[in-house]
Amino acid sequence: MSSIGIIILAAGASTRMGTPKQLLPFQGRSLLRYMADVAIASCCDPVVVVLGSQAERMKLEIDGLTLHVVENPQWADGMGTSIAAGMTALTAIHQDLDAVIIILCDQPFVAAPLLNQLVAAYRSTQRPIIASAYANTIGVPALFDRSLFAALMAMDAYVGARYLIRQHVETVFQVSFPQGAIDLDTPGQYQQLLLGMEIK
Repeated sequence: MSSIGIIILAAGASTRMGTPKQLLPFQGRSLLRYMADVAIASCCDPVVVVLGSQAERMKLEIDGLTLHVVENPQWADGMGTSIAAGMTALTAIHQDLDAVIIILCDQPFVAAPLLNQLVAAYRSTQRPIIASAYANTIGVPALFDRSLFAALMAMDAYVGARYLIRQHVETVFQVSFPQGAIDLDTPGQYQQLLLGMEIK
């Protein structure tokens, strides 16, 4: 088993989209299924998916895949609760993990080679955080060394992984991922994606 795990955060209610973004069709499957397939195809294991809103519908999309499903009853309180839930599950499954990669369900251009690139950069640089760089920012997908596991599990409910990246920005190694700027929050962004247009 690999010593680097993955957490897919897929608990949100997609209020701006108006429909669960996790279930939007993409590449012949739902966005959630697509991202789960990407994670499984990477060099990382185990894979944990954190669900919240409409968890039962979401489970059907990833049924039969080689991953672990975690339901976060506090999902509505903020992303930090989902990160903590994912970390609790992941460290219980594999107690000797070296690092974890956190990914979201709404960045459609995340692919297994990018995740493997984060791992390769971690192994070569030994930096505690390997983050994706796009649109003048650094964020997820991002890898966090086990020295930061306690911090991930103790973050405030309303903050995400980017908050921890900012706290330790001087230690971050950046991997260029321009398409990381494309995420899906609104129906317009989704339609632009389907039309093959660049989303600014």
